[in-house]
Amino acid sequence: MSDCMEWLAGRDRDAALIIRTDYSDEQAWATVKAELMRPWGDGDFEPYVHIADDPKWAGCTSAQILSAVSVDEELSVVFLADRDSMGDGLITLLAVAVLAREECSDEDFEADGGEFRTVPAGVHEMHANLMIANLSFGDFKEAAVEDSQGTFQGFAI
Repeated sequence: MSDCMEWLAGRDRDAALIIRTDYSDEQAWATVKAELMRPWGDGDFEPYVHIADDPKWAGCTSAQILSAVSVDEELSVVFLADRDSMGDGLITLLAVAVLAREECSDEDFEADGGEFRTVPAGVHEMHANLMIANLSFGDFKEAAVEDSQGTFQGFAI
């Protein structure tokens, strides 16, 4: 991960950052990518993502990813395509807040830190709303907690 600064410098800051951490199933990864590239919001919006698909990220934990991406002060969330993303059933990614516990109060971290699972369309909805500060990470996390599957599946469902 030593060249993290290099790939972050080339990333469009308006694109949602997806990092692939599981390389066990290429067919499952193709399915995840296809879902990420589907238009969202009643099909009106094209997805805008930057996918870091490099085996150097294989097996990385969310803590390791956060350590690597923390150099980007503009980044508020990163989405991981991990082992659970590649499983059978509902396709999800792990949404991880780029908020260090030591940078805020425990109360603020509880509200807007941590991680939860989201469907691919949720990646786009989250990223768009976070970019314009319309909603907070905590708003999406709360919706995931309230979902019967513990997953953010969008506000418009």
